[in-house]
Amino acid sequence: MACAAARSPANQDRFICIYPAYLNNKKTIAEGRRIPISKAVENPTATEIQGVCSAVGLNVFLEKNKMHSREWNRRVRVQLKQEDGSLCLVQFPSRKSVMLYAAETIPKLKTRTQKAGGADQSLQQGEGSKKGKGKKKK
Repeated sequence: MACAAARSPANQDRFICIYPAYLNNKKTIAEGRRIPISKAVENPTATEIQGVCSAVGLNVFLEKNKMHSREWNRRVRVQLKQEDGSLCLVQFPSRKSVMLYAAETIPKLKTRTQKAGGADQSLQQGEGSKKGKGKKKK
């Protein structure tokens, strides 16, 4: 009975692993990207992947003590199959389908859209204050 429980698809050890490097458009395939660059996202985080997967209804958890071998990014575990072997969600039959969905959804997150707008304003303010400080020192 213990062997059957260890092989169960619902066992957390059997969840698929997704690292942010798999979805990063800054990475090459040799560096770990696993989806086409046209569909990849710029510097995704493990918490963003966890958020979009859990929002769609997948059973997800973030492993804080596990990291990608070449990066500092954390590992996200996602359940694809239930205990009886059937899919949890029909629209996600494979690991790649989950990665493509996450890469498509992450740019639409509020944190991504706000960062893009807020970053431009802070850069402009920072540049103005630097110029002013430089003039005062002369």
